[in-house]
Amino acid sequence: MNTETKNRVFPLRRLSNLRPNGSVLLFGAAILAILLANSAWHESYQQFLNQKVVLSIGKYSFFEHNGQNMTLLQFVNDALMAVFFFLVGLEIKQEILVGELSSPKKALLPVIAAVGGMIVPVCVFYIIAHDHPASLGAAIPMATDIAFALAVLSTLGKKVPYSLKIFLTALAVVDDIGGIIVIAIFYSSHFSFIPLLISLLILAIITLAGRAGANNHVFYYVMGFIVWTLFLESGVHATIAGVLLAMCIPAKPKVNFLKLPVVLRELTESLPREEQKTKAEAVLLSEHQQQIINTIRLRSARAISPLQSIEAELSPFVNFFVLPLFAFVNSGVTFGGITAEQLLHVPLAIFLGLLVGKTVGIFGFTWLSIKTSFCKAPTGMTIKNLFGVSIFGGIGFTVSLFIANLSYGAKGYMDLLNEAKMGIFAGTIVSGFLGYIILNLILRKEHKREMEAQAKTEETEATK
Repeated sequence: MNTETKNRVFPLRRLSNLRPNGSVLLFGAAILAILLANSAWHESYQQFLNQKVVLSIGKYSFFEHNGQNMTLLQFVNDALMAVFFFLVGLEIKQEILVGELSSPKKALLPVIAAVGGMIVPVCVFYIIAHDHPASLGAAIPMATDIAFALAVLSTLGKKVPYSLKIFLTALAVVDDIGGIIVIAIFYSSHFSFIPLLISLLILAIITLAGRAGANNHVFYYVMGFIVWTLFLESGVHATIAGVLLAMCIPAKPKVNFLKLPVVLRELTESLPREEQKTKAEAVLLSEHQQQIINTIRLRSARAISPLQSIEAELSPFVNFFVLPLFAFVNSGVTFGGITAEQLLHVPLAIFLGLLVGKTVGIFGFTWLSIKTSFCKAPTGMTIKNLFGVSIFGGIGFTVSLFIANLSYGAKGYMDLLNEAKMGIFAGTIVSGFLGYIILNLILRKEHKREMEAQAKTEETEATK
């Protein structure tokens, strides 16, 4: 099986290759927001975030909540991030069906690592900032940013064993699941039963339509928007609608992939051999030829399940537009007027939660499960490079910022939100640099030992 085929079949392999591409834009958007927030354009930046997003037909406004049109900041965090979590849900579903989370044996090690990487950071945070309202942000250092983590890891090149990339990506996916559960349980407001019940009924209809062979993307997008609107009214955080919708998207293609070559061969052979109208390089096909080619295109497209085709359709939009815009509107941390006492509170709790908590949690739980033979280490993973890659778990950005906004921003604690952003940036940057340096040194030494061992083996064989 070649690399391209493997990437199509195994979602995490494709994810580990594609996700880092948008991370440069994401990082650039965050830096631009920080510069604007600490410059003479600070007020203009804030005014931009508070611009109303208005889209209406007659008296109906599409992005309205509690009788008010959403600001740009609210629109990004409540609407566009629902699309991001929809994409995350699609990736999670693929992993559960055929990927690294498809069996208990495959999933056990990254799940244990992720659990450690969620529990320990929360404990570290509570030790430093256990008072109210600071303690509301205890979940902030739980998350690992897949895009940033893989982007930094990819700079180490081919020295990194592929099993480490898959391990890091898998535990980050489990991290996302943990983050989604936390958002659903702890960051939902009042519950309104009727909108929630209607949304669940619509999700059931979507599931039945998928099983009946519904393949039209527009159908899923329109129904998804209705579900999102109902979730917004229900009190359950609207981004959860994206995840639940993803679970309803069918993974079964309308055309059997194994029968596709036979169908395509029959259609190709039925193409009339009449001459085309040509001039220079221009070729005009007959109407009959166009019909057959369009049928081939349609049958081929239907051999890809809606689960995969929608994911492929949305990935560029999310990675190159939604996430950079999210980073831009949420990263405007201001450094003026911060005291040492403030830095040693929420920022320090998040910083140590990411850098120390994630590393200790991921490495400690994984090492213990391997040492007790509860799990088996994948090929290429050693205790040393496990420690190095565990540091990358502290690269928490997107979901950490999102949870920070829910913890503090949504409740009016803007000073704490600003401090939380400092901790997130510091923890992410230091984890990235430290992880790169330590893992690079470890991999170099391991590579050197491998080369020396190989040379000795060749020398021994030559003397025989």
